[in-house]
Parts: sequence; structure tokens; C-alpha cells
Amino acid sequence: MSDLEAAQRYVAGVDEVGRGPLAGPVVAAAVILPEGYTCPGLTDSKKLSAKRRETLDVQIRADALAWSLGRAEAAEIDELNIHHATLLAMQRAAAGLAIAPAHLLVDGRFTPQGPWTAEAIAGGDGSVAAISAASIVAKVARDGWLRDLHHDYPDYGFDRHSGYPTVAHREALERLGPCPQHRRSFGPVARALAAREQEMGA
Repeated sequence: MSDLEAAQRYVAGVDEVGRGPLAGPVVAAAVILPEGYTCPGLTDSKKLSAKRRETLDVQIRADALAWSLGRAEAAEIDELNIHHATLLAMQRAAAGLAIAPAHLLVDGRFTPQGPWTAEAIAGGDGSVAAISAASIVAKVARDGWLRDLHHDYPDYGFDRHSGYPTVAHREALERLGPCPQHRRSFGPVARALAAREQEMGA
């Protein structure tokens, strides 16, 4: 097989995590697995325990032909909106692969633009191995970053809820106002910010 023929065969699975949180980046992963790759327990990251995800993450990174992470920061989400920021994170992940993919298999309904063909697959994170792998790598990476964020802003509980709008997170947001990593275009954050500004102006 020629190098060109080999390159034309590389297919990357792409998935994201972090569309719904009130803080932190949206993170995407792109993964190219060996042809015919199988791994017991490989499925949608949301269906796995944190311990199982972390075990699989190590194995996926070791076994993959290439993997890459891409992220769009809270400020970019505010500027672009969450939909376009998610596509940007996916684009960055795919473009960062050490092996340029010819085709992307993307969980959901939308695909990022780039020098590749792409196919959106609803529910792909539970049915396509490369997408499942990407969902796990993205989830473990984002949760790790949010635990790091907790050290900078411990009062919000980022190590427990990863920025998602839990009751405890909303209460902390109302009590403390947003930190620099909160997404100001999201309703609960915008309202908390307005309330703080009103208090300071009173």
C-alpha cells in the first residue's frame, strides 16, 4: 500500500463534552484507532463511571494511532455562542492530530469544517468505537481541567460538578458572583453578574 493510499484510509472519531456547564471550556477530542480495533467496555463516556473512564482513557491514548484535544474557552463561547464554539473545538482537535485524517465521524448533527470529509452520526458516541473513544478522552481531560480550576476557585465546587448547573453551583454563583471562567452569555451567570453589579452600585 502506498503512503497516499494509507493516508486516504485514516478516519477519526470526534466528540465533545461541556456544552451545558456554566463555566470552563467546551472540549473536543479526535481519535484515530487502528483498523478493526476492539476494546471491552468502550462506549459513550456518560455511561461509564469516572474510574472506568480514566482506565479506558489511558488505554485509548496508548493504543490509538493518533489522538488530539481541542478546546474553546469561556470567552470564545461568549463571543461565538456554544454551537459555533463547539465546532471550533472539534476543528482544533481534528487539525491537531499527528496523522491528518481523510474523514471524520462526528457525534451529533453537525460537523466542523476543514480539509476532510465528515459525517455526523446521531448517537455515535455509543455505537462507533472511534467516537466512543473520543468521548472518553474529552470527558477525562475536561474533568481534569475543572479539578485544576477548583484549586484557583475552591468555593464554587468545580471538582464536584465540573461546571454544570447543580443546585450547589447555582447557590455559589448567586453568593459569590461569577469567576473569570464563568460563561457570561449563559442565563444564570448573566443574572448573577447583574445582581452583583446592582449590589455594588447600590
